[in-house]
Amino acid sequence: MPSKKRATPISLQPLDALFGTSEETTNGISEIAIGSLHPFPNHPFQVKDDKKMEELSESITQYGVLVPGIVRLRESGGYELVAGHRRKRACELAGLEKMPVIIKDITDDEATVIMVDSNIQREELLISEKAFAYKMKYEALKRQGKRSDLTSCQVGKKLAAEEVSQNTGDSSRQILRYIHLTELIAEFLELADEKKLPFNTAVEVSYLRTEEQQILLQYMHNHNIVPSMKQAKELKQISKERMLTYSEIDQICMNESIEKVQVQIPAKKLKQYFPETYTKTQMEEIIFKLLASWAEREGKE
Repeated sequence: MPSKKRATPISLQPLDALFGTSEETTNGISEIAIGSLHPFPNHPFQVKDDKKMEELSESITQYGVLVPGIVRLRESGGYELVAGHRRKRACELAGLEKMPVIIKDITDDEATVIMVDSNIQREELLISEKAFAYKMKYEALKRQGKRSDLTSCQVGKKLAAEEVSQNTGDSSRQILRYIHLTELIAEFLELADEKKLPFNTAVEVSYLRTEEQQILLQYMHNHNIVPSMKQAKELKQISKERMLTYSEIDQICMNESIEKVQVQIPAKKLKQYFPETYTKTQMEEIIFKLLASWAEREGKE
């Protein structure tokens, strides 16, 4: 009877070999190689090498990372950062090879909520950062609380917005307004971030179609103006009825601009430059002549 062949023992590789990490765990906190930490997909918060980053890097150099990041395993290897993107960058600047993290087994939606909550309280967030962060958390919460009854859409929308608003300082209505800003083209989002386009006006503009926003942007560049909220509302109303055109934008914006150009100068100030015998009409004639002369000089320079 032939002898049985002995089975070759299977060598099981540890997690660090499988995922390309170097893991040392103490009290639930793991030291993970910086190169194995990957950013959260579509992470809405900017990580800038600014003064605050420099201060964070110096603090880490002196005291280490005081608050561990939060990560989860990636199917493609390594770890996905849920919280700690700025800490990771500061560690890189400090020359560290590893960063302390807590590894969690969580779903995509749970990870999204944690990612947003861990960043939303930061000071001086850009409007676009808040808009996309609120949208990501809002959609995650809607998926978690999805209902199958006839009112699920409206109820889910309201409840999700209310939950997103908790601990943010923004009402549920304001949350939905922020979320709608994600419909803006990149140029308008940049103007909103730079405070060149007021928040409320930006919300109204976000209801325009992409093509209409591009036409409005071109008009603004051509005339060096920013529409008022009243104008933006009028543009939005026309857009509901039909495709907005350049000429309609011009009609709305220029009409209001002309109406608004009213300069009032107190009579007491004017009279010190004119003889007492001058009438209102005579003073106006002199003022317009001086303005014409000034405009001509400006045009030649």
